[in-house]
Amino acid sequence: MDFELDDDQRELQRSVREVLDNECPPTYVRRVVEDGHDPADLWATLTALDWPALALDPEVGGLGMTWVDQAVVLEELGYAAAPGPFLATTTQFVPAIRETGSDDERSRFLGPVARGESTGTLAIDEGAGTWDPADVVATATADGAGWVLTGTKDFVIDGDTAAEVAVALRVGDELRLAVVPGSDLGSEPLDPIDPTTRHARIHLDGVHIDGDRLLGTGDATDAVRRALEESATAVALTTVGACQRILDLDLGHVKERHQFGVPIGSFQAVKHKLADMYRDVERARALGYFAALCLADDDPRRERAAAMAKASAGECQRRVVQDGLQLFGGIGYTWEHDLHLYLRRAKVGDLHFGTSSRHRRHVARLALAGG
Repeated sequence: MDFELDDDQRELQRSVREVLDNECPPTYVRRVVEDGHDPADLWATLTALDWPALALDPEVGGLGMTWVDQAVVLEELGYAAAPGPFLATTTQFVPAIRETGSDDERSRFLGPVARGESTGTLAIDEGAGTWDPADVVATATADGAGWVLTGTKDFVIDGDTAAEVAVALRVGDELRLAVVPGSDLGSEPLDPIDPTTRHARIHLDGVHIDGDRLLGTGDATDAVRRALEESATAVALTTVGACQRILDLDLGHVKERHQFGVPIGSFQAVKHKLADMYRDVERARALGYFAALCLADDDPRRERAAAMAKASAGECQRRVVQDGLQLFGGIGYTWEHDLHLYLRRAKVGDLHFGTSSRHRRHVARLALAGG
């Protein structure tokens, strides 16, 4: 595997950074966090640039680029703490539909995403915080030509704003995925750690869907697990981006902050902390891109790679958040400083789709099983 970005990917990285520097500076993020600004204008910019279509298949109107290309965009979105539906739509809704749906269903639900006409999300968890398909108990029951749903979904990213919600349900003994119009669902916004990432609790009781909104045939457990590998990898990469932003802020601060007549960055203890932070970010980035390469190649190691990436990113954020805040001292605790915008994004990244400890245990199980 080649871990180096090629020239096209480096140019993509440069252009994405430039766009987000202009369209999503800290002042914009603060408008979302403090004033409740709707980031629909940022989403419109991203769709005009075809970013949602980046890794979608040409058959549904996508650009057919690789998961590594998408990884470049995801890391930069984390670096900017960019709000909006990109993460949930492209790395949760899209893989869920692609893995479980038929060709016609993919065209129906992914085509509008590729054209920038629709957003989506994935509803799996029911309060346990595991995002494990085995824990799903919500149901779909046949009702004439359609289905009636029951249950509740928790921690659904953009659950109160997405146009379409892919919902994991039990139909008898099988796990199935249904696509439910967001407007048909009762949603309850949750108070998040990171206000740039909206969360909601979704109430399914009594919701009726047409028969053609239940995707595929047969049990979808394995397909949903494959989709979740993409979701976990995506969150890991955005977490890496946020951690890199914290490290960069710290590097700037220790060069400017003086104590005893010299920059505090000249102190050995400060250098050690920065070196440790750099090591953790680089390790998490390497595992994130390894997972992206495995997804791009449909490598048999993809399940383990995704878990390793998610575990490493979560462990990285713990050190970077703690040491990054300490290096700033008192000013880092203030609302007025931008540091907390990226601390929040990094911290919430450890919680989405399973914590680092949960994914580390999963890596151990796979290793013991020879996977």
